Amino acid sequence: MTPMPHPFRSTRRSSQPPPRALITGASAGIGEGFARALAARGSDLVLVARRAERLRDLADELVTTHGIACDVVPFDLTAENVGEALRTTVEGRVDLLINNAGFATQGPFVDTDPREYRREIAVDVLAVVELSRAFLPAMIARGQGGIINVSSTTAFQPVPSMAVYSASKAFVLSFGQSLWYEARQHGVTAFTLAPGPTRTEFFDVIGDSATVVGSFQTPDQVVATGLRALDRRWTPPHVVSGRRNAVAAHLAGLAPRRILLPVLDRVMHPTTSTDHGGDRVHP
Repeated sequence: MTPMPHPFRSTRRSSQPPPRALITGASAGIGEGFARALAARGSDLVLVARRAERLRDLADELVTTHGIACDVVPFDLTAENVGEALRTTVEGRVDLLINNAGFATQGPFVDTDPREYRREIAVDVLAVVELSRAFLPAMIARGQGGIINVSSTTAFQPVPSMAVYSASKAFVLSFGQSLWYEARQHGVTAFTLAPGPTRTEFFDVIGDSATVVGSFQTPDQVVATGLRALDRRWTPPHVVSGRRNAVAAHLAGLAPRRILLPVLDRVMHPTTSTDHGGDRVHP
């Protein structure tokens, strides 16, 4: 059988970086970490987020430090027809799409404004689907490219007080696994990255007490996990960042829900809705 083509064959870091990567939620946290790591590898970047000033500051730094080309695209991912709108805004090819942007609402389900849930689903679910659909066809036509969909270990179990967020991440996990299978038949790498608790702006707002299971990582550690998976000759459908987080996610998937849910309810400390401008905030 003829081996299936793979866009990033190397198992060594930075040997064949994607020529140009688009990162959503790039103004902070994991998105910023991906931008810095890929710039260090020599990739040109398209940085997408709502906070234009932070994007411009980051882009100026990366261009000066690494000599790459970096486009800044201030963009609200709750917009109508977001995939086509962003695709027509971005000039030139995109070799790697990182669907990283998102935000979480926390608190009893009935206490949150339904409009916040609509925004959350638009960014965490709909934008992932539409952007993948917008950029994947060109990758398939070239027979190479990559998509990283950033989910969360909350995808592996329902979470009281974060019902919509955990369900959204479960959607991204399932969607990404199907996309992995379909895309790889055309030489395109697509997989889901599931971070556990990560030191981002989310915990600056709700505090460390909201941690459920697993262990904290830095954004750089999560990014390193994602890029190692991208570099592999054979990339799995999904990757959990951190050994303890992977074990915790596996055990959560096995636990009976009637036992697991009360435990999660006790360790979570609901607060009000948390929004960080549509940029990635990982509990």
